[in-house]
Amino acid sequence: MGLPAFRIINRTFVCKIIDAHLPEIRGVVRDAYLRYADGLSVNPPSGFLRFPDRPRDRIIALPARDSREGGDHAGIKWISSFPGNIEKGLPRASAVVILNEMATGLPVACLEGSAISAARTAASATLAAGALHPRKERQVLGIIGCGPIAKTVHQHLRADGWFFRYVTAFDLDEKRAQEFGASLDGEDDVRIAGSIAEVADTADLIVFATTAGEPHFFAARHITARHTVLHLSLRDLGAEILLGAQNIVDDPEHAVREGTSVGLAVAEHGDTIVAGTLAQILTADVAVDYERPRIFSPFGLGVLDIAVASYVYDSSAASGQGTEVLDFFADPA
Repeated sequence: MGLPAFRIINRTFVCKIIDAHLPEIRGVVRDAYLRYADGLSVNPPSGFLRFPDRPRDRIIALPARDSREGGDHAGIKWISSFPGNIEKGLPRASAVVILNEMATGLPVACLEGSAISAARTAASATLAAGALHPRKERQVLGIIGCGPIAKTVHQHLRADGWFFRYVTAFDLDEKRAQEFGASLDGEDDVRIAGSIAEVADTADLIVFATTAGEPHFFAARHITARHTVLHLSLRDLGAEILLGAQNIVDDPEHAVREGTSVGLAVAEHGDTIVAGTLAQILTADVAVDYERPRIFSPFGLGVLDIAVASYVYDSSAASGQGTEVLDFFADPA
């Protein structure tokens, strides 16, 4: 058969492909969710590498196989989260994605992974927002945690036709909230809030994208039936809030791991608090409950990363972009 070339795809090209094809990326993520729900992909539990002397830091391994028409890749996303990097002027999250072809099992590509991770997270959040919220026009978007994920989610929402009267943003570091507003370059009016409660009281669609390690917002009276909450950082909300909501996850077994808000609430109150998965919402197997707040808490499926990485890899191969290392593998002779 001959050994395949090993392709290295940097962040510049990854972002170029994703930014030029946001609707297609949402389609890729949607189809990956549905294949996973149909049992056509493999997504074992993520592995968390933690450090006793550095409790805030971690590196996560997300292995998966995504079988799709025209492509079949396995792979792994290896993503670190070092919150202290922010104070050093470095990204909190950094990642690579390795793709393996299924015909031989050989790895064929290494892609910069933080842009892929952000895109699949934002595409997932946008799908959930569109499926769970009653309308896209003249809403107020609330942002809690003003980092790169929040900005990427805003980008995907706007590309999906959302129109915001304004955006209200809160971050523990007010400077980051102001920088977030400036980064939108006038695309939306951004108002800086003084608390999470203030965001909730003014917003309709709320995005949690913090680095919280445990629940810190417990005021259930501020989360009402008008709200759809994209709980992307997973560990912000107290059980009191979840108990009064329709809780949607990506996978019920994954969603309760590693000290998530959903996991803590299930341990205390039982798994009936989980109403269903996003795939079940997308296929109308679970109906949206507009009489309660709707909270989407996606643990993050590796199949989404592999699906998006495969899309970028195919674009790279078709255009000849990326760096091919022809002698990466040893000659079997």
